[in-house]
Amino acid sequence: MKKEDDFERVAMRVSTVSIIANAVLTVFKLLAGVLAHSGAMISDAVHSASDVFSTIVVMVGIRISRKESDKDHPYGHERMECVAAIVLATILAATGLGIGYTAISQIMGGDVSTLAAPGVLALIAAVISIVVKEAMYQYTRINAKRIDSGALMADAWHHRSDALSSVGALIGIGGARLGFPILDPVASAGICLFIEKAAYEIFMDAIDKMVDKACDEETESALKDCAMAQEGVLGVDLLHTRVFGNKIYVDIEIRADGEETLRRAHETAERVHDAIEKEFPRVKHIMVHVNPAEARRGSKADT
Repeated sequence: MKKEDDFERVAMRVSTVSIIANAVLTVFKLLAGVLAHSGAMISDAVHSASDVFSTIVVMVGIRISRKESDKDHPYGHERMECVAAIVLATILAATGLGIGYTAISQIMGGDVSTLAAPGVLALIAAVISIVVKEAMYQYTRINAKRIDSGALMADAWHHRSDALSSVGALIGIGGARLGFPILDPVASAGICLFIEKAAYEIFMDAIDKMVDKACDEETESALKDCAMAQEGVLGVDLLHTRVFGNKIYVDIEIRADGEETLRRAHETAERVHDAIEKEFPRVKHIMVHVNPAEARRGSKADT
C-alpha cells in the first residue's frame, strides 16, 4: 500500500509544479508575444496553455488508475493512465494543427514584408521558456522513471516538446529581427511539427500498453532466469507477459520433478511466484503452472 501511496504522492506533486510553472509561462509568453508582435511567441504561449490542461488530465487519470480493484474491474484500473496519455496526445496534436494552420495562413497570405518585426521582449521570453521547460522536462522525467508512470512520462515529453518549440520560436524571432519577417511564421510551422511528433510518440506508447503488448526481451529473459534460480525448477516451458497500464502480468510454465508430491510441486511454484514478485516490482499478477519433467505437455498443477 505504501508503494501505491508514494506513486500518487509523487505524481500529484510533480503535476502541481507543472501546472504552476506552465500557467506562469503561458501568461508571460502571451504578453511577450502580443507586446513584441511575435506570432511564433503567441503560438508558443498556446502550447504552454495546452500543457496546463493536459497535466490536469494526467492527474485525473493517475488518480483513477490508483483505485482498488472492484467487482466490475477485477484487474484494477491501471489502464486509465493509458487513457489519460491518449487524451493528452490528442490535445497535443490538435494544438499543433491549430498552430500550423495559423502559420501556413500567414506564409501563404501574401506580402510577408508587411509583417512586423518582433520586439526584443519576444527573444527574452523564448530564452526563459527554453530554460524553464528543459528543467521541467528533466524534473518530470526523473520522477516518472522513479515511479514508472507512463502518463507522467508523456507529460515530461510534453515539456520537452515545448522547450524545442521555444528553440524554434527563438530562431524565428531572431531571424525576423534581422530582416527576414517570414521566419517568424516559419518558426510557428516548425513548432507544429515538433508538437505532432511528440503527440504521435505519446499516443503509440499508450496504445501499446492498452493492447497487452509483451514486455521487452531483456525483461522476459530476466524473468526466466529468476524462475530457473529457484529450488526445484528444472526448466521453463513457456513464458507469456503483457503490459497492463504500468504493470506487468505474467503467465509461466515451469518444469519440476514428476515424482514429487503435489504439495512439493506447489511449494516450488510458490517459490517462483514470490521470487518474481520480490525482484520485479512492476509485476502485479503471476500465474505459475507446473509441468512434470517427464511429460511436459501433461497435466498441470496451478497456483
